[in-house]
Amino acid sequence: MKKILVVEDDLALSAGLCFELDTCGYLTVAAYNCQKTQQLLKSEHFDLMILDVNLPDGNGFNLCREVKAIIPNLPVIFLTANDLERDELKGFELGAEDYITKPFNIQILKRRVEVALRRGTSTSKATADCYDDGFLHLDFSALTAIRNGEKLAITPNEYKMLRLLTSNAGNIVTRQILLEKLWDCDGNYIDDHTLTVTMNRLRAKIEEAGHSYIQTVRGMGYVWTGAKV
Repeated sequence: MKKILVVEDDLALSAGLCFELDTCGYLTVAAYNCQKTQQLLKSEHFDLMILDVNLPDGNGFNLCREVKAIIPNLPVIFLTANDLERDELKGFELGAEDYITKPFNIQILKRRVEVALRRGTSTSKATADCYDDGFLHLDFSALTAIRNGEKLAITPNEYKMLRLLTSNAGNIVTRQILLEKLWDCDGNYIDDHTLTVTMNRLRAKIEEAGHSYIQTVRGMGYVWTGAKV
């Protein structure tokens, strides 16, 4: 079941959107401001975000920019009363899948949601042994990793970590699970400090501005924000 985050401060409209999308078989979660949206995205996995521009505690454009920096593969549909051409262009420049102005036809919105979700699924290809989103390619059978055309030097432990994270994409992998599953080449279990160092080193290898894959959940563990392998 696809999970959709609806960010809309008009409570009646938000309730209506959630009802209509729920009847189509989606699971919706409502957020009414930027702060709640950021909290939800840190703790839950979503397949799509419907986002208003004018929010009580901030601007939807800025929120989209922040979200895309952390979860670049999350499809975003702007649903807003801002109907100026420059606003629509700005939405697409920020990486939105679609830009719909109010008032709108609910049937058309449903169809655009369907298209955005289908497109979002196809942009990140994942098989049992590979991860590939066009920027980062991981082949767990051949033990190769390529970032933006550049081959990376990944250690065996880092491959184990990547395999565990990508196979549980969208879910928190606790530090305890990582500590239990990972060990060094001599069969010695790594300690908590070594785990932190390994994770930081891995992030430095696979990530760069605009391409973030591993999200830290403070006090708990880590979440892979790309597609699931």
